[in-house]
Amino acid sequence: MSTTSATRAARTRTVEGVPPVPPPPPARHRTSGTVAASQAAALSLAVVVLPAVVAFLASSTQSTSDVGWGRAVTVGAGLWLLGHGVPLAATGTTITFVPLGLTALALFCCFACARRSAHTSWRAWGAGAVTYALLTAGVAFLTGATPSWGLVAAALGGLVVGGVGLGAGLLARPDAPTVAALASRTDRWLPPAFRLGLRGGAVAVGLLVVACALLTGAWIVAGRATSGDVVTGLAPGVIGGVVLAVAQLAVLPDLMAWAGAWIVGPGFTVGTGSSFTTAGSQSGALPAVPLLGALPGDDWANALTPWAPALVVVLGVVAGAFVWRRASDVARGRAQVPWSALALAWLGVVLATGVLVGLAVWAASGAVGPGRLAYVGADALLVGLFAAAEVGGGALLALGAGRFAVLGLPARWRDRRVRTDDQDVSAAG
Repeated sequence: MSTTSATRAARTRTVEGVPPVPPPPPARHRTSGTVAASQAAALSLAVVVLPAVVAFLASSTQSTSDVGWGRAVTVGAGLWLLGHGVPLAATGTTITFVPLGLTALALFCCFACARRSAHTSWRAWGAGAVTYALLTAGVAFLTGATPSWGLVAAALGGLVVGGVGLGAGLLARPDAPTVAALASRTDRWLPPAFRLGLRGGAVAVGLLVVACALLTGAWIVAGRATSGDVVTGLAPGVIGGVVLAVAQLAVLPDLMAWAGAWIVGPGFTVGTGSSFTTAGSQSGALPAVPLLGALPGDDWANALTPWAPALVVVLGVVAGAFVWRRASDVARGRAQVPWSALALAWLGVVLATGVLVGLAVWAASGAVGPGRLAYVGADALLVGLFAAAEVGGGALLALGAGRFAVLGLPARWRDRRVRTDDQDVSAAG
């Protein structure tokens, strides 16, 4: 992305005799980024706040309650802030659990607004990210639902969410440079082999997300009876049921992150004294949340489940094959790919896997209440290290197999087998 995009100028159709339209001034670029960020913040905030207001208006106790609809707006805004990693101060505790579904909603709104409204330039991206961060901090200040240090977390969270979402939207525009063109500018400080390894790690993590989604779906289907009993006990009604369903969707990605910790090996907890691993489950008393009925019970522990981390090793093999295929293409028929390049690529696979998995688990963990609910989720550092080791082991197998094939070991084995067969024939004659 540049202020005077050569790509955009090249794609602009001109008519003979009509001068091309000059690019907009830099000030307009910044304004477009600010407008896109403001639209994204307003849209995502409205999607979260409106269900809270509707639930309040539909409550049968609203006529006797001393709490006005402004309190519902504050609660909805607090949930929106949680989606940006902003802690929420509650009675006697600080909620730090991030509903990743709301984070995904904010990212999508930033993506859509930037793709539609912003100009393709670094100025638009920077102005939009800063604007989104300031708006997030402003919402945190107005609600007063976060500790004083939470304003800093709001600004940082808004900067990350806005920067990632708006950047992705700008790159999706027709006049934007390709990701490969942007990546080529990092050759001076990021070796191409290491960058290829990062792509391989992203492939492994993407496949792990698919596996987590399938496992989460299986958990939900297996626990639908328990979840149904919880919904029946709550008796939320029509409006309350819709709001409850939206709330469950907001934390569904968190359950997927817990499923990833279960597959990788360390497992996760939902409150003090609970444990969910492939070796067995110990739940204890859980809150009346329908989605928690999908948590795996003891019937999910058998002789095969302890081998679940082997699936992650297989994903590492796929990532290693991906890296080897592209590394050998870059070599352009050379006798062998340098060991140093393979080492850098393998390091990139391990680093990308560990960081991405660790960040996802860290975001899906935190406090949701006082007492035994002071922490739910998994140990992000431990899960990230396990995932990096398992994917790295699989990638090492694939890269090693490809390198030895280039060295001609299979041909040597084949020649040795032919000589052995000839000796057997001669001895028989």
